[in-house]
Amino acid sequence: MLAILKRELKAYFASPIGYIFLAVFCLFAGLFFFAGCISNASSDISVVFSSMFTITLFLMPILTMRLLSEERKQKTDQALLTAPVNLFGLVMGKFLAALLLFTIALCVTIFMVLLLAAMGPIEWAKFFGNFLGLFLVGASLISIGLFISSLTENQVIAAVGSFAVMLALYMLDAVSSLINNSVVKTIVDSISISQRYSDFTMGVFNFANAIFFLSIISIFIFFTIRVFEKRRWG
Repeated sequence: MLAILKRELKAYFASPIGYIFLAVFCLFAGLFFFAGCISNASSDISVVFSSMFTITLFLMPILTMRLLSEERKQKTDQALLTAPVNLFGLVMGKFLAALLLFTIALCVTIFMVLLLAAMGPIEWAKFFGNFLGLFLVGASLISIGLFISSLTENQVIAAVGSFAVMLALYMLDAVSSLINNSVVKTIVDSISISQRYSDFTMGVFNFANAIFFLSIISIFIFFTIRVFEKRRWG
């Protein structure tokens, strides 16, 4: 797993993908920080995180599109499938590489909150809640993108597929507002990533919300492993 993790991290920076992701993420975070905090003399950094939630949804396909589709395109997956490799370690290595890159980007918010702390009091519980919430959202989206990447050898198809799924997740709130049936509305709200994330933005740690995101991660990593197992023995 560690070897796969190192290889994937090197691959991110051997191509423009890693740099583009970090640059775009930090650019938007900086813009939202300036507009929401500096311009308004506000110490409420949750404004930045709430905006970056949307940006993260649409940036993740860039990060995940090549993870497994490139292996299939270059036929290097055949060597992995025929070798006595632990598939869990293979999938987790790729997942953790993408998650580590996302975490590096997310750490830009630490510098922002330290700057705000130098200017006045900070609600640290709200900052840590936002940070943890967006981290879990990012990890969940990476697991979904990783699974979609395992289904095709075309990176563009993997990116478009991931984008479509993440757009659908983003639209769940709008769909929920149009539903009159209370039972259906409750179900839609319960699977809405933005609804689950909202508690974190207020600095509230809800164990059920954390379990929700961890469940998404576990389910899609399991699905990805199953795709590889089917191809190995198929």
